[in-house]
Amino acid sequence: MSDILDMVRADQGGNRPGATRSWGSREILAQHPMFAPLTSAELDRLASAVHVKRYERGRRVFSKGDPGSGLMAVLSGSIRISSTSKSGAEIVFNVIQAGEVFGEVSLLDGRPRTADAVAVSDSDVLTLDRRDFIPLLGSNPDVALHLLTVMCDRMRRASQQVEDALFLDTPARLANAILRLAQPNGGLELRLRATQKQLGETIGLSRESTNKQLQIWVRKNWIEIEKGGVVVRDAAALTACASSSRS
Repeated sequence: MSDILDMVRADQGGNRPGATRSWGSREILAQHPMFAPLTSAELDRLASAVHVKRYERGRRVFSKGDPGSGLMAVLSGSIRISSTSKSGAEIVFNVIQAGEVFGEVSLLDGRPRTADAVAVSDSDVLTLDRRDFIPLLGSNPDVALHLLTVMCDRMRRASQQVEDALFLDTPARLANAILRLAQPNGGLELRLRATQKQLGETIGLSRESTNKQLQIWVRKNWIEIEKGGVVVRDAAALTACASSSRS
């Protein structure tokens, strides 16, 4: 079963750090592939330049069109990345958990944000300003190469999500979303901390359609629905469902 969980994370673009603990500023930078070429001293200097801000649940971290000042990372809590149409319809691109980094593109181009970011729960968010990062590229070009690798990975995942939306049926899309966003819950279980409305929004489903499919999986004992989330009981079954429409 543990092998199944490892394969799920590999298929969804790499291991997601655990969301059940808080991270330190230096620790979260050190675990990111982009900063792997840095020496310990360089990492210390970079960590000393960041600033951390607390966002209460429901508070906006940034809005689409805001200046892209730099990279961000979630030290604790979780952040929803989404976009809203003029009619008020929202699509959720991702939920960034503790230990994860986002906004890397802003380190390169400094252009406006392309989506909204809102705290799903009380969250501590680190920001590394572009002006503190750019000097590193001159003294350590390997960092730029690692950043390009990260960007390529983001593009591949975005392409996969578009393909899933076009070609996968509802159960496969929902299974993919759960496996992508869920976190280890101790032992062999996975837990997703999101409402059914938020989960459906990640793949363009209504809450009613999401609930209907989840209830089918509850009866099969694949998942358990709890207040504010979903517990995955049978990751192997969801993985098979997620890939069934690809053949």
